[in-house]
Amino acid sequence: MKFPDELLYTKTHEWVRIEDEKATVGITDYAQQALGDIVYVELPGIGTELSKGGEFGVIESVKAASDVYAPLSGEVLEINGDLSDHPEFINQSPYEKGWMIVMKIKDKSEAGELMSSGDYESYVRKILEESE
Repeated sequence: MKFPDELLYTKTHEWVRIEDEKATVGITDYAQQALGDIVYVELPGIGTELSKGGEFGVIESVKAASDVYAPLSGEVLEINGDLSDHPEFINQSPYEKGWMIVMKIKDKSEAGELMSSGDYESYVRKILEESE
């Protein structure tokens, strides 16, 4: 499993790449592995206002459907339209081709509540140990 250092993470397994006032969001390598083969992705419309912790999309896999949550508050500027025809990009490349949305950050201070790569890796390892 990959835990890129330049990203921030949520306890609901989303990752965030912050660049200036924008945040790119997707689900983590751990999340895509747990879901299995992804067959459908539902994303919000451009201009949608998101609240930190609120649902912004749905990912359906061969195993289950799972909600995706906004790691920060803000407005959706861009969606990854490729995912409608190629939802498997999330499985193949969760941090590159499998990104889901780009949002304009409303309150940068919310980023302080997200986990670092090391903290998220420890969090995932604890989940895995408890499930054994």
